[in-house]
Amino acid sequence: MPKLQWFQYLSAILAISAVLLVSNTHAQEKADPAFEQWVKEFRKTAIKSGISAEVYDQAFKGITSPDQWVLDRAAYQPEFKAPVWQYFDNRVQKRAIERGKREKEKMKPWLDKIQKRFGVDPNILLAIWSVESSFGGILGNDKVMRSVIRSLATLAYADPQRKKFGRQQLLAALKILQAGDIEGQHLLGSWAGAMGHTQFIPTSYQAYAVDIDGDGKRDIWNSIPDALATAANLLSSNGWQRGKPWGYEVNIPARKMPAGKMSVAEWEKLGVTRANGEPFPNKKAIAELKLPDGRNGPAFLVFKNFFVLKRYNNSDRYAIAIGLLADRIGGGAPLVNDWKRPFTPLDSVQVEELQKLLKQKGFYTGEIDGKAGPGTRKAVSEFEKSAGVEVQGYPSKEVLELLKKQ
Repeated sequence: MPKLQWFQYLSAILAISAVLLVSNTHAQEKADPAFEQWVKEFRKTAIKSGISAEVYDQAFKGITSPDQWVLDRAAYQPEFKAPVWQYFDNRVQKRAIERGKREKEKMKPWLDKIQKRFGVDPNILLAIWSVESSFGGILGNDKVMRSVIRSLATLAYADPQRKKFGRQQLLAALKILQAGDIEGQHLLGSWAGAMGHTQFIPTSYQAYAVDIDGDGKRDIWNSIPDALATAANLLSSNGWQRGKPWGYEVNIPARKMPAGKMSVAEWEKLGVTRANGEPFPNKKAIAELKLPDGRNGPAFLVFKNFFVLKRYNNSDRYAIAIGLLADRIGGGAPLVNDWKRPFTPLDSVQVEELQKLLKQKGFYTGEIDGKAGPGTRKAVSEFEKSAGVEVQGYPSKEVLELLKKQ
């Protein structure tokens, strides 16, 4: 066989082998008899819940063991341990703001249609899309997008804390397959089964999914309009107030502030003012004071829509991050009182530069994503140790400058 033909033949064989390797991932893993027995027993529960035997068997075809990666992620979730400034820096950042503005122009006809129907601010939807999936960027990441059926079966079988959640969501996922909105091989999601551009767990998908593009499928995986409309439906159904703010950054006096909700007029009497110096538009609105980083960090008066955002993710940090990112996508100014960081911060583009330099020098093996997660901080610490400077592990301007000099 001529050399060129041999090379082409070998390339074709390697390509076919790669496809087979990917398609047979489950089959090549060592089967777990106990898990297989659990799947067999759960089949009875699924059929009693209205799932056909054919749908169930097809959904579990080739799945013979739990996903250890899912269990590892369930046991260790570093985002809950992150400092406040890191949480917000990784979400309300330059790249997300710029991308959000571009998507706003690109998606304007759909966003207008969604806003008319559900009353939700398009900037809020864009912020959710960014925070939940990096504008769909994670959907192509094989490291984090797993089989929803296998992930939820793993949690139901092997995670005592999430057993009930796993069973409930697994039944809902099987019903999604049975409804025909998505094929089994494309039913992918996070370790906990969150799916699509706006990361809906199966039961939430069942409750709120919308087919706004009119193709007959509620497709939050491939249809951005459907995904954004689904997010808007969730917020609208939980009491989103059309045209109302989520909250404002405020300045607070040195005295101790009361907990609970009261009118803006009452907060003003206590000395609370908007940080940008503008007046509050509605003095009668009921608001609550939030201090996510204590008295030394930014303070916010939040309204009804803030608490509606928490129906998406029951976290003050999350709701504030969505609100702040939405404000910036809408052309708003940065915080007046920034987060208190023990270093000079970098924007997301500079963090990418930092990651690239750390990778070039052999300290970093993760993704170049502009987000200063645990891997980046560990790499910074290793670099600082090798450079003979104080080890702090912060992705700072000082470290970036030192890297450039080395």
